Amino acid sequence: MNIVVTGAAGFIGSHLCERLSALGHAVEGIDCFSPFYDARLKEDNAAALHSRGITIHKLDLAEDHIDDILARAGMIYHCAAQPGLSASSTFDSYVRNNLTATFRLLESAARSPRQPRLVNIATSSVYGATATGPETSEPRPTSFYGVTKLAAEQLALSYGRDRGLSVCSLRLFSVYGPRERPDKLYPRLIRSLLLGTSLPLFEGSEQHLRSYTYVDDIVDGLVAVLERWDSCRGEIFNIGNDQAITTGEGIRIVEGIIGSPVKAERMPRRPGDQLATQADISKARRVLSYNPTTSPEEGLRKTVAWYREYLKRTGEV
Repeated sequence: MNIVVTGAAGFIGSHLCERLSALGHAVEGIDCFSPFYDARLKEDNAAALHSRGITIHKLDLAEDHIDDILARAGMIYHCAAQPGLSASSTFDSYVRNNLTATFRLLESAARSPRQPRLVNIATSSVYGATATGPETSEPRPTSFYGVTKLAAEQLALSYGRDRGLSVCSLRLFSVYGPRERPDKLYPRLIRSLLLGTSLPLFEGSEQHLRSYTYVDDIVDGLVAVLERWDSCRGEIFNIGNDQAITTGEGIRIVEGIIGSPVKAERMPRRPGDQLATQADISKARRVLSYNPTTSPEEGLRKTVAWYREYLKRTGEV
């Protein structure tokens, strides 16, 4: 199948492109190489994908023409988004990159003569401070990110209800692993331990419960949709790990792997942060046969090993 992945040079998108290509699909990527974080990481990801025969088109979904690319697509995975919580990101940027970009992608897909299937990549942040229930739980987002991702998800599903586009949405929980963007907890933690620098920790964050899910397990869920599309159309699925640990426990695991304690720099509570996530994946287990198997210890060992090599490659250690 010809498959287009948006956000293809990013963390999850690049892993997904590799898996789809390995399964024999013809994969094209779209990415605007946003300066939200150091573009070198995305450029490295794009180079690795190019070596596998995967073309990455440098395009901005919010303003560039993509009809010719989608005309070749039988399926679209929409991973592109303005991510996470950031004091430097404005509400307007979240609307542009999460909602307007999704609208223009959907319009282009609806115009395509092939009428491609579309998998919208959503987030547990739509649930709000506590994300522990099933997909039918009331969405109560507490951040601009969660609000605009919920709006984008409902916009995508509305194209299925009203325009006949074949759409489903996957809500991902706390993904980690190689290539994760550098502002996230584990990359910052690993960097601080390897370089001997301090780690800013927000007040109360060590008690936060998280469904930390290794990226390979997440990609398992994304790919499972391919084989079970008739059961997925119009549906929402939680994709994550139903075995949660606290952020403090995750920090202690990484400290043990590297063999040194973190130098914590205490910061005020971060507004909009989630207090507890524990993915209810009963629906994904039943419909997609989804079964995440990577333990935190195993996943974090792989993540630390990758970041050691990455920091050596970039000359930081």
